[in-house]
Amino acid sequence: MAIQPIRLLGDPVLRRRAVDVVDFDRELRTLVRDLTDTMLDAPGAGLAAPQIGVGLRVFTWHVEGEVGHLVNPTVSLGEEMQDGPEGCLSIPELYIECRRAAAVVAHGFTMYGDPVEVRGTHLLARALQHETDHLDGVLFLDRLAPAQRKAAMRQIRESEWFAAEQPTIKLSPHPTLGSAR
Repeated sequence: MAIQPIRLLGDPVLRRRAVDVVDFDRELRTLVRDLTDTMLDAPGAGLAAPQIGVGLRVFTWHVEGEVGHLVNPTVSLGEEMQDGPEGCLSIPELYIECRRAAAVVAHGFTMYGDPVEVRGTHLLARALQHETDHLDGVLFLDRLAPAQRKAAMRQIRESEWFAAEQPTIKLSPHPTLGSAR
């Protein structure tokens, strides 16, 4: 178990679709532990494998005292929507209102290959959607209205971490503006 460096906006791994996990082995369990340790240390409400440079469909979450993980997740969205502040460990210091489904049902597997269903509302629903997006190469910036995105990008360009990292920002190739899958 080890805390891993978190990849920041501009790293190409954040824009690639992660591949399905096929081996539920010791390496996967180590990855889940590393994700959990890194997320809790940051601290964050969730962390996806691409955020530590691993292109596999795995993420962890820590919401309202519950810590969990999903492997190869799929998410079904409820019809009711919610607006709320959203941030990302890969985009430090930025929190902006983002529209998401208020309830979701996620299906996937545990690190041992056992099927699991997770039902989430409000913050857990937001975290499950956010982390699943990471696995598809989508950032929450892609979910913002054009004016919000412009304001967010201005904040990012003015941030200390952005100036220090000098990342190359690539737009998402996914048509996500204004909707959550």
